[in-house]
Amino acid sequence: MRLFDYPDKVAAWERVINAYAQQKVEFGASGVAEKVAEIEALLKQKVAELDALANDAELAKAEPDDLETIRSLRPDGSRRMWTSLSEDFRERLEGSWLGRCAGCTLGSIVEGWTVERMEEWAQYLGDEYPLVDYWSVAEQPHNRKYQTSLREDFTPAKMDGVPTDDDLNYTLLGLMILEEYGLDFTTDDLGEAWIKYLPFAFTAEGIALANLRAGIPPMQAAEVDNCFLNWIGADIRSDPWGYAAPGWPQKAAEFAYRDAYVSHRRNGIYAAMFFSAAISAAFAVNDPVEALQIGLEEIPADCLLAREVRWALEVAPSIANYRDAAAAIEERYPQMGGAHAINNTVLTVWGLTVGGDDYTKVIGETVAMGKDNDCTAATAGSIWGAVYGKSAIPKHWYKNFNNKVHTFLYHQSTFAIDDVIDRFVVQAEKVMAGN
Repeated sequence: MRLFDYPDKVAAWERVINAYAQQKVEFGASGVAEKVAEIEALLKQKVAELDALANDAELAKAEPDDLETIRSLRPDGSRRMWTSLSEDFRERLEGSWLGRCAGCTLGSIVEGWTVERMEEWAQYLGDEYPLVDYWSVAEQPHNRKYQTSLREDFTPAKMDGVPTDDDLNYTLLGLMILEEYGLDFTTDDLGEAWIKYLPFAFTAEGIALANLRAGIPPMQAAEVDNCFLNWIGADIRSDPWGYAAPGWPQKAAEFAYRDAYVSHRRNGIYAAMFFSAAISAAFAVNDPVEALQIGLEEIPADCLLAREVRWALEVAPSIANYRDAAAAIEERYPQMGGAHAINNTVLTVWGLTVGGDDYTKVIGETVAMGKDNDCTAATAGSIWGAVYGKSAIPKHWYKNFNNKVHTFLYHQSTFAIDDVIDRFVVQAEKVMAGN
């Protein structure tokens, strides 16, 4: 079987089983519930056997989970570029946070849509595509995202503040963790904060949160019934660590490691470390691609994620637009989940290379590439903003933010954007003062 070409023959059986069970009930058959229970038990048994299959031993050596061994497998790298904050750090930090917020907001109401569905929706609305402004109309505008912001709040006519999205909530939660537990926060501290502040989560985070609430220690919360260890959840939590350790990619990656360990393993952890290091480096360089290359210096050189990022950078000159990107992703990762870390990392790379020094093109093309496109556009926007600063972002992308970010975190009201910036500057000053 070709790497990344997973078998995909099981999903259709759920529909078949349910349809047969319903039909037998309608025909008056007895024993239907018992038979369905048998099927469910057999499926659980086979899933356990699938999970127990031996992993490739050589690949496992190249993809450790402990920080010391991860560091031993890194290539040579920059490690630390700053010992004090630059004069333009605040301008770049504002660009990074606004760039993240705008990219996320643009993609949020079409998260997971296919390329074709987005094209058809844009054509129906008459919106220029790839988008050069927010969607003019939201599908199902009266529905809420994350039980808070209405979907229409993501459109220019209705926007008043940055609407709620889990990608942005994790950035704010990371800031709160730094403030409450200090720069030496542990994975145990992070688990405590999740229980305190997170009402719900998804995929690996959802499983880890349920495990934490069930009393499983944070250091083991990722390891129980978790089939999403390599998915995107940890890397969407990357930004606070890069913001707090600007110009110090090794420290940013270390922060990200402590965070990611609660929910992910192997490439799921590396994706978080890679993007945290890249965001950190972006404050100190003048090219997003250089920041990505420095990000690679903080993860094992032969892990799957590193290999795929190198491939993405190698073929980037042949990726001219979102259609090229989507086609290349489908060809290389035909069965990979839409919220996986690897395929979405590749799309983030291409969003930055296709868009170049044009912020609007970066997030417009990245969203148009599909998959987990609020996440990819948010991360691309964060890296781009850290390189070019707030002044390079067209004002229409943030004019309706009105200095507000909405959240679904427990015990929290709306965040003020300028206050978030002030608080991250405080954390960055503390990090720079450390050894």
